Order: sequence, then structure tokens, then C-alpha cells
Amino acid sequence: MARILAIDYGQKRVGLAVTDKLQIIATALDTIHSKDVVKYISDYIKREIVELFVVGFPKDLQNNATDATKYVEAFIKQLGKAFPDIAVEKVDERFTSKIAFRAMIDGGLKKADRRDKAMIDKISAVIILQSYLEQKQNENDRNKKREINV
Repeated sequence: MARILAIDYGQKRVGLAVTDKLQIIATALDTIHSKDVVKYISDYIKREIVELFVVGFPKDLQNNATDATKYVEAFIKQLGKAFPDIAVEKVDERFTSKIAFRAMIDGGLKKADRRDKAMIDKISAVIILQSYLEQKQNENDRNKKREINV
């Protein structure tokens, strides 16, 4: 199987996470400057097979677009042009930064380390990817139950 690459896109930094080849575990990959993301991904897919990009998609609490949405949409178009053979799926990224920060606290990171925004972006990408994997697993479980009940 191929990997899934998750992207937490920001105007300054981009957090990246990736699955294992069996698409079971989400792992932090890197945090890079947004201007370097396409080159970084291009180099990565020369070493590893990636079948899907999962991009965190910003929405507000009322499920409306945010100020950041237009930048993420432009980035998704850029991804599509650069990597036309790799599908892109959007995943709701509401609260991922807060969840990432909470995970850092729960993990015992020192206050100075928790100020590292690059670390938050990387953990946010893992959360986005894990959320996607769980969503897919739930869909598979529901489909199996339907098959059994038919």
C-alpha cells in the first residue's frame, strides 16, 4: 500500500504527517516554510509512494469559511497542478491547534517547548491525519454492518 500525506497548511509554516505503508498509524513528518512545501513534497514522493493528500480545511464554528480558507484553497489548487495523479481530500481542522497544544501539555513538554509553533503545526498534521483515518475506519465499519444486515 501507499502512504497518505497530511498537510496542515499555514501562510508561514506547513505541518506534515504521514501514515505507515499499511495506513494504520499517523506519524509527524516535518514542519517547513510554506514557500518550500511543493518542493519538499516532490522530493518526498521520489522516495515514498503517496496515494492521497489530506489537507486540513479551516472553518469557523458555524461551518463557514475563515480568513485562512482562501489560502488553503489556493494551496490545494497548487497541489493538484503539481501532483495531478494524487487525490486531495479536505478534513475539518477546527480545534486541531488547541488539541495539539493540549497533547503537548499532557505529554509533559516544558513551557518553552510548547511555544514552538513548528511543533504545534506538526502535531496538528498528525491529528488531521488520525482524524481522517478514524473517519475512514468508521465508514468501513458501517458498510460492513450494512452488508451483514442485508
